[in-house]
Amino acid sequence: MKALCWTGINKLAVETVPDPQILNAEDIIVKVRLSTTCGSDLHLLGGYIPAMRAGDILGHEFMGEVAEVGPAVRNHKAGDRVVVCSFVSCGRCWYCEQKLFSLCDNGNPNPAITEAMWGYAPGGCFGYSHAMGGYAGSHAEYIRVPYADQGAFAIPDEVEDMTALFASDAAATGWTGVDQIGVQAGDVVAVWGAGAVGQMAARAAILKGAERVMVIDRLPERLAQAADIIGADTINYASDSVAAELRERTGGRGPDICIEAVGMEADSTGPHYLYDQLKQQLRLETDRAIAVREAVHACRKGGGVFVLGVFGGLVDKFPLGAVMNKGLTLRGAQMHGHRYIPEILDGMARGEVTTSHLATHVLPLDQGPQGYRMFKNKEDGCVRAVFRPAG
Repeated sequence: MKALCWTGINKLAVETVPDPQILNAEDIIVKVRLSTTCGSDLHLLGGYIPAMRAGDILGHEFMGEVAEVGPAVRNHKAGDRVVVCSFVSCGRCWYCEQKLFSLCDNGNPNPAITEAMWGYAPGGCFGYSHAMGGYAGSHAEYIRVPYADQGAFAIPDEVEDMTALFASDAAATGWTGVDQIGVQAGDVVAVWGAGAVGQMAARAAILKGAERVMVIDRLPERLAQAADIIGADTINYASDSVAAELRERTGGRGPDICIEAVGMEADSTGPHYLYDQLKQQLRLETDRAIAVREAVHACRKGGGVFVLGVFGGLVDKFPLGAVMNKGLTLRGAQMHGHRYIPEILDGMARGEVTTSHLATHVLPLDQGPQGYRMFKNKEDGCVRAVFRPAG
């Protein structure tokens, strides 16, 4: 089959690879209909996430049709249309029982790498390096899905493929942050990043009853989507002071909840960005935490900050004093999609959750390298590049 493979830092190629096989009784094979780029893929592409090997298949956000089922699968049959959670979780361990699915003890068959980095290993993730399980990714014609009764979800008839696609990761990630930090009715919420995850976090906060949601970015096409489709207010950090705008719009108090949806390669303006960029390139720090710092400083006293963007290691000049002295709650997580995808699909079926607008560029898989170039460089207003393996 054809697949989009990582072949080196900032190098991708469409290659012919072996078809996936059923390896365990709970596996299914999915014929991929749609698979999309994600901002966290860019950390892999740029070499910021360790344990990538030449030939690894990228992609973790996808939907498709069940092609084959293992003998222990009960919830799916060949021909079913499914969306698959990007994280691999067993559904039976202590963490899964607590609904902390991305922390699954059994989803990552290579735990030693992340145990050395972080103390304990999280679950596995499709197409996200050997540190996160070494699973083949979704930018391919077919993909093996372990623990399929846990991680694959039937798509309601009312929900189109392109809408359902983003339940796999982007929407589920946004829902994770909003729920885990405890957004409540009447809250004022600020979201850093107007990409797919930031927009979905904003929409989740609105559906939770937030009084006001503000999304921060510099790209006008993304800010327009956040305003016109999601229903959020917007701040352009390239032209306005984020700190001043948030104080002004909250009567001087600051947002109740700040959600960072940018990650380790955050952009900004001014000398602090150049400082972080240089230190990251020299590997004196692994991650640029510009947006996290800004969120911590902007949040009201006693408020909550949630880190949704992907970070891999160490950051410099983290404002721990502000966290402690302001009495902030600071949380982060990879997405617990198994917990939220059914709710999201129901919202999509009711028309409350709109996602197809994120697919600004739909391409055949053969154009995968071009799609990632457009996505990385934000060419032609690209929010997400979506690939159709069948052409």
